[in-house]
Amino acid sequence: MYVSHLTLHGYRSYDTLEVPLEAGVTSFVGRNGQGKTNIVEAVDYLSRLTSHRVASDTPLVKQGAEQAVIRAAVVKEGREALIEVEINPGRSNRARVNRSPLPRSRDLVGIVRTVLFSPEDLALVKGEPTDRRRFLDDLMVLRTPRMAGVKADYERVLRQRNALLKNAAADRRRGGDYFDSTLSVWNEQLVRLGAELTAFRAALVDDLVPLLAQAYAAVAKDGGRNEATLAYQPSVPAPSVEPVEPVEDVGAAGTGDAGGRPTREALERAFLGELDRRRPEEVQRGITLVGPHRDELGLAVGTLPVKGYASHGESWSFALAMRLASYDLLRADGDDPILILDDVFAELDTDRRERLAELVAGAEQVLVTAAVDADVPAALRGARVEVRRAEQP
Repeated sequence: MYVSHLTLHGYRSYDTLEVPLEAGVTSFVGRNGQGKTNIVEAVDYLSRLTSHRVASDTPLVKQGAEQAVIRAAVVKEGREALIEVEINPGRSNRARVNRSPLPRSRDLVGIVRTVLFSPEDLALVKGEPTDRRRFLDDLMVLRTPRMAGVKADYERVLRQRNALLKNAAADRRRGGDYFDSTLSVWNEQLVRLGAELTAFRAALVDDLVPLLAQAYAAVAKDGGRNEATLAYQPSVPAPSVEPVEPVEDVGAAGTGDAGGRPTREALERAFLGELDRRRPEEVQRGITLVGPHRDELGLAVGTLPVKGYASHGESWSFALAMRLASYDLLRADGDDPILILDDVFAELDTDRRERLAELVAGAEQVLVTAAVDADVPAALRGARVEVRRAEQP
């Protein structure tokens, strides 16, 4: 899979931009602030419908424009498709495939798969749990696009339940069973959706663990003295393991045997039991205290957690290994993802720079941004595009 042509209208710094691309490596080179990252960010946006740089779509639209349009010709197995998304801040985004509108913009997710490396990746190791949850969920949705709907539904129910808890005192003054009955309805939906998210995340981590260990060994080159590991840490205490059936759709996505994992029903019972146990505290604080939105991903090298113990270089090696493991996992599903290396080489020492370049050089398409040619390792020499604002001399 690769993008053969990219068109931008009203996106970030660009009124209009046309960029022909090809398989293999393409480097976008130019001084900071010229718009290099805007180009590769647009390609990545087609994959996940979110930006790796900002939380909302509003900054993606050029100042003074009403909307932004990203359009790409994508070649997959020799066949070309035209995909397009309109970004409309304050309104619903719209998506098309071969000029035909899709019912929902999120139906575009999964057509293009990308793995993006950026300086922000250090947050996977040193940042907050939300950064690691986002890492898992982005990968989960790329493998099984329908999970984008499950996640969106969970977040909607969570907002409604939090609103009810926040206004618990006022609701109780209404008399009757209004609060209890309404909370019960939201609990039922939260538990059903939350258990599904938990099951998918746990299965995903199981599949990432061996790939992460291999990637870390390749990047860190510490002689195998310390193995990198991941551990999914749900906020709901793990239920006892029962004989299980494979998690629906997880096996189809290549996540392996579900043996040894709790059943979906066991997860739901455990989640509901924890909600009941912590109900007084939730009512007092006005917020939902357990569920996938509170889960964590534990990272370790050897016997020590990465956060707080790893050196800067080890932290970078771990973050790179997480991205490389994602790439290997998606590739094992049957598609070569598009690799995007956004100004990442400037952050790495010479050894890690060369190791990373060698590991990704064989990808179907690699998009690199760099301030100067010298930042691009020899293993990734290919097509070069100079990026410079039109008003610059």
